[in-house]
Amino acid sequence: MGLEEYIDKIKGGWTDVDVIITMPSCMGKIGPLGRILGPRGLMPNPKSGTVTMDVAKAVKEVKQGKIDFKVDKTGIVHASIGKVTFTPDQIFQNAKEFIATIIKLKPAAAKGTYIKSIFLSSTMSLGIKVDPKSVE
Repeated sequence: MGLEEYIDKIKGGWTDVDVIITMPSCMGKIGPLGRILGPRGLMPNPKSGTVTMDVAKAVKEVKQGKIDFKVDKTGIVHASIGKVTFTPDQIFQNAKEFIATIIKLKPAAAKGTYIKSIFLSSTMSLGIKVDPKSVE
């Protein structure tokens, strides 16, 4: 709903959204916004489930707190576990659930220490080291 209006707003610099979910048929119109949305991590992507024919299901998953994370080539996992508006308890619960998810996804072939270090930081701050043994 309102696709053209939202595209015009985004072209004007508006990016006050958490997630953009779209259908494959709309990607032709959203594609040119890649230079604006890409650097902010908002560009819809089939791998992350934000380009889908079942938009209602994707919206429901996001509202339930679906965690998206990226693993870089050195094995470092990057994820967002909270926002400024979250209480400390909400951030703690999200961090606890995220680490539990990472441990659950450990491959059976992985031997030795699986999580070597954990750091928490805001977008523009130094990281705080967390003892990995305290969360397992």
